Amino acid sequence: MAEALNAPISMQDIPLVVGVTSHRNLAASEIEPIRQKVRDFFALLKRDFPELPLVVLSALAEGGDQLVAREALAVGARLIAPLPLEPESYAEDFDGAGHAAFAELCERAELVQLPLVDGNTPANVAARGGARDRQYAQAGVFVASHSHILLTLWDGRESELLGGTAQVVRYALHGIMPGLIERRRGARAALDSIDESIVYHIVCSRTDANGAMQAPLDPLVPLQTRWVSQTHVRPTDKGMPEEFQRMFARMQEFNLDERRYADEIQAGAAASTNDADDVRGDAMNALFSAADGLAIHFQKRVLWAMRSTHVLAALTGIAFLCYSDLPSDVPIQFYGIYVFIALFGAGAMLAWMARRRDWHRKYVDYRALAEGLRVQRWWRRAGIVEAGSSAFAHDNFLRKQDIELGWIRNVMRAASLDGNDSAPVADAALATVIDDWVGAPGGGGQLDYYARKTVHRSHMHLLTRGLGLACLWASISIGVFLALFQRQLGSGYTNLLVSAMGVLAIIAAARESYAYRKGDKELSKQYRYMFDIFANARTKLDAEHDANGKREILRELGEAALAEHSEWALMHRERPLENAKF
Repeated sequence: MAEALNAPISMQDIPLVVGVTSHRNLAASEIEPIRQKVRDFFALLKRDFPELPLVVLSALAEGGDQLVAREALAVGARLIAPLPLEPESYAEDFDGAGHAAFAELCERAELVQLPLVDGNTPANVAARGGARDRQYAQAGVFVASHSHILLTLWDGRESELLGGTAQVVRYALHGIMPGLIERRRGARAALDSIDESIVYHIVCSRTDANGAMQAPLDPLVPLQTRWVSQTHVRPTDKGMPEEFQRMFARMQEFNLDERRYADEIQAGAAASTNDADDVRGDAMNALFSAADGLAIHFQKRVLWAMRSTHVLAALTGIAFLCYSDLPSDVPIQFYGIYVFIALFGAGAMLAWMARRRDWHRKYVDYRALAEGLRVQRWWRRAGIVEAGSSAFAHDNFLRKQDIELGWIRNVMRAASLDGNDSAPVADAALATVIDDWVGAPGGGGQLDYYARKTVHRSHMHLLTRGLGLACLWASISIGVFLALFQRQLGSGYTNLLVSAMGVLAIIAAARESYAYRKGDKELSKQYRYMFDIFANARTKLDAEHDANGKREILRELGEAALAEHSEWALMHRERPLENAKF
């Protein structure tokens, strides 16, 4: 039997995770047609998203769960089975054939043993009733929360059965599971306008206790298939909604970029000494290294393009001034217009290349992903994930932004599948987490990082202000000089001085625009704010002696960091390189 996720999803590749929720009592006459529908669904995903390895989450219950699990294995998907109960106890709910199928699938799946919901005990979940139902509901929450697409074999009828198919679908779309005592911290509100959960619905009939067939909810018909989200109900022949296609396309892009720059990423990871001894959650660490490495790669491209375009813009303006204001007897005046055209063309070509290769968007997205994964893995190392099995770092990260950034939360969902979340975390590990993550000024960690970055950004902001003031006062001085001595100066010298004023204005404007695009002023404030947050957290952590109290402080610190990273991403997405005025 495969143990709970001892092997990582992959070392870097992001998978496409399909969760399964289904009725157990499918109509016998529809089983084979449903099986074909499931095969067609997997074929569709493999055709449209060939760069995303397929992972299927199934609780391996009788009926549709087991049917989909078999088809997933048949197409080479990785099968992960979150079990609401111990396998022996769980299997008691199945009949002979279902019991045998469950045992066989357990041998081929990676099992995730979900912990007991608060208030449940091994004794009260042993018998059918509310406690056991809460365990099933928890499995439904796990599947829905970790899935990118929820595949449901459902008759379309609402149900009051806790953890039943109808309630799992509702939870996937709206974050609501009526009757579930344990609720994830910071769960999205029902009024949330972000629509990023997608359900593939295969309509089916059911049989009742007497074997009679129950038709699906009118006007649904058996074997009908459709895409369902908060705002869409769309027949599958019209294709997946475009925003979800874009979201999964972003995930494919990440995998392709990771492979393209694998050597650079590995070299950067090898040079880093941070978390060298962290052996928990290999795939999450690998994903973090890939995201961090790609963010650094595209940041270099963005900075190079930004500097180049601003230099070219400044030189273009200066070339035009030379052509328009310098006396005709100055040698470079005649060629000024040609230099202007050449520089303008070079700048336009560079801006086009940056836009075509999507450098800025990738830099912002990959940096946001890396920072989200940073918090997620530190929480795991501190044992915070175990504090609540339905509490996920991705629940609220970047939620106030557009659906395209949903791919980042999708990656975090996939990353949280890897690693032994059920394994105990020693309290002694907290000291290492605090030192390595929070750190101290001059002593590493985020405190040292934010201290250095605050000083650097403040220096850059002051440099921009100083250059602007210097150019301003130089221009004022030239203006005063011209006012006093214009009659004594010839037109040639006057034009030269006026051109010099124009050059100074261009230099100051180019530097100001560059600083604005980089966000020096705003980032200086953000870094100072984050330094204060981490410094306050460090003070509280040093004063706290209870391990659970330290974990709660680290949880709050992570939530603050996620919120601030969202603000960072929002600010930079509003200042894309390709929209810069050249």
